Order: sequence, then C-alpha cells, then structure tokens
Amino acid sequence: MPLTVAETLRIGRAFPNVEETTSWGAPALKVCGQLMACVPTNKAAEPNSFLIRMDRRERPALLAEAPDLYYAPDHYLGYDGVLVRLARCSPELMHDLLAMAHNFVSRKRAARPGKRNRSYPHR
Repeated sequence: MPLTVAETLRIGRAFPNVEETTSWGAPALKVCGQLMACVPTNKAAEPNSFLIRMDRRERPALLAEAPDLYYAPDHYLGYDGVLVRLARCSPELMHDLLAMAHNFVSRKRAARPGKRNRSYPHR
C-alpha cells in the first residue's frame, strides 16, 4: 500500500517540536518554525511527492542509490532537500528520512547564533 501525505504528516508529528502547518498553501512539517518537510508546490515536482530537507551536498548519494525513489528537478537544486515519491516509500523509510530532516533542521537552527530559539520562552 503506497504511503500517503496524511500518513507522512502523522509520522513527522511524532518528532520533538514539530508542528503540522502549511508552506506555500500546502501541508508541511516545521521544527520550531523552520521547514522540515512539505508537499512540494512547484510545477516541476511530480504528483504524490514529498520534499525532505537535507544537506544538498549529501543529495547526490541518495539520487544515485535509488533514482526511482528520490529525485531533484532543476528548480530544487539550489535548496537543501530532496523529493521523495511516496508511492515507492515505506512508512519505515519515511520515518528515517524525517528523522534525518529533523536532525538537519535542528542542527542548522542551533548553528545560527543570535537567532531566538522558539522552543524555550525568553524573558
């Protein structure tokens, strides 16, 4: 049975500090306000895909490993992310991909000094 957007969102909501919201009007997952994953809205994306945030320098390895599962149209090459074909993805693999995205966004956020961390109240 193919993975759905609803199931992908459910998997993602289980991670710490993740909220389900929207990005460009499409369903998205954010960590403390920072995009972690979303339904891609650019016309270059195939239907039934999900954008997973990751370091773009690591993307070529995924594309080479499973080109039937992962892809990156020209529009997305300048962004930290890869597109995943949900029909070819298992819930277990999506969990691992979202864990990778959660770690990527959390590390990136922690590395930005001077930015306010929304997960802790400030006085």
